[in-house]
Amino acid sequence: MRIGSNPEKINKDIDINAYHRVIIPVYIPNFEGYFSELLEVFKLCLDSLLKTVHNETRITIFNNNSHPLVKEYIDSKYLESNILDQVFHSKENLGKVNAILASSQGNLEPLITITDADVLFKSGWQKAVEDVYSGFPEAGMVSPVPSPLAYNNLTANNWAYALSKGKLFFEPVSDKLALERFDASLGNDTKMYEPIHLNNFLILKNKKRDTEAVMGCGHFVATLRREIFDKGTSEPAFIKVSNGVETKFIDVPNESLGFLRLATKDNYAFHMGNNTEEWMFDEFKVLKETDTNLPKGISKINLPKPNSSFQLFIGKIISRLISKNLFRKMYFKKLGMNSDY
Repeated sequence: MRIGSNPEKINKDIDINAYHRVIIPVYIPNFEGYFSELLEVFKLCLDSLLKTVHNETRITIFNNNSHPLVKEYIDSKYLESNILDQVFHSKENLGKVNAILASSQGNLEPLITITDADVLFKSGWQKAVEDVYSGFPEAGMVSPVPSPLAYNNLTANNWAYALSKGKLFFEPVSDKLALERFDASLGNDTKMYEPIHLNNFLILKNKKRDTEAVMGCGHFVATLRREIFDKGTSEPAFIKVSNGVETKFIDVPNESLGFLRLATKDNYAFHMGNNTEEWMFDEFKVLKETDTNLPKGISKINLPKPNSSFQLFIGKIISRLISKNLFRKMYFKKLGMNSDY
């Protein structure tokens, strides 16, 4: 029998004290082979994140059935930090995407950063990302790690935007070493970036706001508008981890909803991989605590309507043309790139 009335029915509105959430899925089942150093990598990731976020941020960790020592570490950090306000422990490994979907659906912040557990954050990453959103209110996905090869990866809205509101041009890379470190962190036998990619980025400019960002981005660390999770898909993911499943649930919804896909011009985070290196600890040592007094205007990000379906259609046509070698060479030459990019 119920006695009395639930007082929460009177105070039914939910007030949130933050506008930016960070979600970290973690899977470290043991400390052997591939996973031997991942706990140390994860510690660098989380500590660098806690040190570099502003006070209107909240962090969610989704533990995908990791080793008990990993769970113990996560719980200890949860007790230490007010910023880290959510921890979910699953007794099954539900995969990266399901962890992200489950965490995002239960939160209300307009900006949601998703990050792998092997990312080392640099000071200023959050302001740099939010500045891109302020300069490009039509953005739906912004990474603090620029990639010279992401310019035509589900960026149809970017191409359409460049025709109507923006301008495209090439600009020298500001941090070649960061690109080289990212390439090395992937552990591939063949390098992903050619020398030309280490020297130049394709830049999109908002002519009205005089703001610039790198065309396209990856998804190992990126800040998304929450609409991508609200309206993107209601399906679960039945694959634990692969580029294809992340593309389906993260990248494709961003494009289909009409949002831009961008990255900061400077590098503000590193992909560490599954092993620690001395430079990672050196980078961590120079991190500065983020000023909790936010720059004026940053906390209220204007998120207008995205591109229309017609603009998306036009952008997809341009994107298909750019994928053709001859057209790309001719167009990029017009933008100032005389070498094969």
